[in-house]
Amino acid sequence: MYHHVKKLMFTVRVDEPDPRFGNMLLEQFGGANGELAAAMQYSIQGLNCEDPDRKDLLMDIGTEELSHLEVVGTLARMHLKPAKFDREAAEADPLIAICGGGGVNLFNSQGNPWTADYLKITGELDVDLRSNIAAEARAKIVYERLINFTDDAGTKDALQFLMTREITHMKAFALALESMNKPAFSIGRIAPTPGLVDQFFNDSTGNGDHGEIDTRGPWNEGGDWVFTESPAIQAENGAANAIVTESSPPADEAGLGDLLIEELRDILHAEKQLTKALPKMAEAARFDQLRELFEQHLVETEAQIERINECFELLGKTPRAKPCKGMMGLVEEGEEIVTQSEDKEDAAADLALIGAAQRVEHYEISGYTTARNLASQLRHSAVVALLSKSLAEEENADQLLNQVARSLMSVAKMPAAIEQA
Repeated sequence: MYHHVKKLMFTVRVDEPDPRFGNMLLEQFGGANGELAAAMQYSIQGLNCEDPDRKDLLMDIGTEELSHLEVVGTLARMHLKPAKFDREAAEADPLIAICGGGGVNLFNSQGNPWTADYLKITGELDVDLRSNIAAEARAKIVYERLINFTDDAGTKDALQFLMTREITHMKAFALALESMNKPAFSIGRIAPTPGLVDQFFNDSTGNGDHGEIDTRGPWNEGGDWVFTESPAIQAENGAANAIVTESSPPADEAGLGDLLIEELRDILHAEKQLTKALPKMAEAARFDQLRELFEQHLVETEAQIERINECFELLGKTPRAKPCKGMMGLVEEGEEIVTQSEDKEDAAADLALIGAAQRVEHYEISGYTTARNLASQLRHSAVVALLSKSLAEEENADQLLNQVARSLMSVAKMPAAIEQA
């Protein structure tokens, strides 16, 4: 929760109001790099953050930016005050004087309304921290320019304070990013294309009218860089395409193809075992909703077996199963739960069945994910599509089991609640 204290974070003093400068100050009130944008960006990033340590950092700084908004707003209001009663001052910005009554509003210095489009929120913590560092750098430059456009001592002091805090926040965000121990260019989870990632295209060539030249430096030479002349010029001259496009070598040097076949054979045996186990679980279910869910998933499982067989055909391999010891253990455990549930109350018995079923789903989800990733790396797009469909069904089945479990937990609570009443 927020609590407003009637005291500015920095006491603002303006000796000579300047309405035109007050208009400039609105850039840091409702502008793209202003305090409201920063407060909203960091606070929303914080709300989305799963990392408790860095969530605290984001909420701390997001809240401080609201205090800065109050400082900037007060400073701008004091400079704009003459626009309330002085015609000449009002002419500096009629939008503020006439529509806003000479006070601040959520506009930038050009009169454009504040918009959430200013916010940079991706949900990837390291990417967001980099955006925040850049946002603080831009804000620092805006404050520096504002300082250079005023001679009012009190205003300069307030702007110096705000500008300094931008550097403080930059340091905090930079150290938070560094503490994550992520390589500088490790963004997201999908690896870049080998070879292509190190190609530098010399796409701006020749000598310009004003002395522009082609240059070389650490940004395009040394290390892993491969300096490549402009692909457009090479194509014009009839040269072969110099752009690296393959995401991995055509030859399966790592034996990923064999690994994919092994994974598919394991999944095939797992699914076949499940077609025998699901009817027993459906029969043991006490509630119709759970029974119907098991029956529905049996139909899906039979279709998934057909898809796996199709994958083998696409890969030119015989659809042969390999004993899946993991699923054997899970099925055996499920049979024990079915036996033990005979003496349980209906809700408890079905919750135990759901627990066994979800362990199976998670096992299958991991298997399909591995197989799909291998197929993707080997560029078997048709196989990827088949495995992705089965994976989506397994994930959906897990979610449906969750929904039934929540319903049953409510039922299980009812007797206790009635007894207390």
